[in-house]
Amino acid sequence: MTVEEQDLKEKDSMLAFFGSEVQRLRGKKGASQDALAKATHCTRTLVNKIENAVRVPSKDFAKYADEFLDADDHLSRLWPLVILYAYPSWFRPFVELEKQAAVIRTLEPTVVPGLLQTRGYARATLAVGRTNDIDTLLDARMERQAILERGNPPELWALMDEAVLRRTVGGDRVMREQLQHLLNLSERPSIVIQVVPFGTGARAAAAGAFHTLTFEEGIKGAPTLPVVHVDGFPRGQLLADPADFKAAERAYDLLMSDALSVRASIDLIADVMKETT
Repeated sequence: MTVEEQDLKEKDSMLAFFGSEVQRLRGKKGASQDALAKATHCTRTLVNKIENAVRVPSKDFAKYADEFLDADDHLSRLWPLVILYAYPSWFRPFVELEKQAAVIRTLEPTVVPGLLQTRGYARATLAVGRTNDIDTLLDARMERQAILERGNPPELWALMDEAVLRRTVGGDRVMREQLQHLLNLSERPSIVIQVVPFGTGARAAAAGAFHTLTFEEGIKGAPTLPVVHVDGFPRGQLLADPADFKAAERAYDLLMSDALSVRASIDLIADVMKETT
């Protein structure tokens, strides 16, 4: 069995379990698919597809279904396991490690980092791939951002090239919302955003996108060694060799030395936002 076939089998298995649970709980309540569709603000056809493992449910579907079926958040607790399979198999280990990281450092020369994207901006970037399942991938990307909302969020350091701010993605309105979102996030003590200006030359773009994860010592179940995820086509790589991590940290530090200060970066984001008005 190939990796792709195993990936599809696991996804189908998880979807089938979720769908069977929806069907079981609906039967227990004595509710029709039409009634569940009305309660979850969707169509009976969609409910049928979810129950038969044809469609990945949205987070809102799980939430509303729990409320209607008196399921005590059962489906909402299952949902993160289901949506995990929206990611390609090679990316899943990084997503799981990202949840455990104490410090995340991300470099993006071309787009706003996924953890900092608005829904509109994320949809526009995903649409470029011309996938037929944008909504599922979008839900998966937004779910990653949940780590920023928890009580003990990781430290997030984000370096972006100035071109990221000036490249209009999804139209002016979407871009303004994204830039405002960056300004709002920059006010959080756990998030540091810096911009590498055009004057730096080719260094930011030449480095390529990568992300480092560092873990707190003594936390049960957490990895002991930091890792690096390097983006690439057709797939990224997760590197655990200490030498690779050291090289990534050095590259990141050098770019930070070329970046604008935090205050100057925020001012630049605000200025670019005004230009798009």
